[in-house]
Amino acid sequence: MQYLELHENKKHGTTDFPFEYHHIDRKHARYVMDYHWHEEYELIRVLRGCLEMKVNEQSFSLRPGELMLVPGGALHSGEPDNCVYECLVFDPNIFIYENGIIAGWFRRIVSRSLRPDIFYGSDKKDIVKAAGLVFDAMAGAESGYELTVAGSISMLFGRIISTKLYEAGPNKPVRENRNIHRIKKVLDYIDSNFSSEITLEQLSAVASMNPKYFCRFFRKITNRTPMDYLNYQRVERACYDLSHTGQSVTEVAYRCGFNDLSYFIRIFKKYKGVTPGKYRE
Repeated sequence: MQYLELHENKKHGTTDFPFEYHHIDRKHARYVMDYHWHEEYELIRVLRGCLEMKVNEQSFSLRPGELMLVPGGALHSGEPDNCVYECLVFDPNIFIYENGIIAGWFRRIVSRSLRPDIFYGSDKKDIVKAAGLVFDAMAGAESGYELTVAGSISMLFGRIISTKLYEAGPNKPVRENRNIHRIKKVLDYIDSNFSSEITLEQLSAVASMNPKYFCRFFRKITNRTPMDYLNYQRVERACYDLSHTGQSVTEVAYRCGFNDLSYFIRIFKKYKGVTPGKYRE
C-alpha cells in the first residue's frame, strides 16, 4: 500500500543519513498511528495533549514532555487525544561503522542483547534533553544538523545506559511473542490483499485460529474487530487515492475492496465524518 504500509519495508531517511522526522497534528494524514512495524527504532515525543500508545501488548499514556523509544520490529500504534507529537524513525546500524567502543555499544542494542526501556517520563531530564536536541535539529535542518542529531542520539543512549534504564540478556534477538507473530501475519495478509474480498474465515486461517476465538484475540490486541480494522485500512487507502489520483469515487471504492458504492460511502463517512466526494474537495 502506498499510503499506509502496515509493515514498512522501505528505508527511512537516506542511506547516508537514515533518520526520518515527522511533526504530527490533526491535519497530518497519519494523525492516528495505526498498527504497523519497521526494522528501525522510533523515538516519539508528545508536545501537547495525550497519546495512548501500544507497543506489542504493552499500553502507555504519553503526556507533554514524555518520550517513547520503540525498538525495531515491535508492533505499535498510537491513539491521539487533542495531541501534537513528533516521531523520528532511525537506523542505529549507522553507528556501527568501525570496531570501536561506540560501535560496540550499538551492536549490543541492534542485536537486542541490550534492550533500552520503552517509556521515559519528564523526570528523566537528561534523556528528555537529549531527545529535544534531536527533534529540534531535525525540525530546523540547519547546516550541520546531522552532526547534532548523531551526537544527541549517542548522548541519549549513553544516559539510558549510565542510568541502567535497560534490560540485558543473551547476545541474540529476543524471540517474538507468539501472539504478536500471529497479528503480524494477519496484518501482512490485509496489506497484500486489501483490494480483494477478505472474509473472517480467511483471516482466522492466516492466524491458525478458530474464527470465534480469533475475533476476541484480534480485538484484545488492536481494540478493533478484524472486519472493522479491514474497513479502516481500506478507507485510509481510499483517502490517498481521492487526494492523489483522478479516479472517480466509484473507481476508488472498487479499487479499495468495496463492491457496493453506498456501503463504501457509509463506511467512509463513519471514519472520516464526511462523504468521499466532500473529502476530495
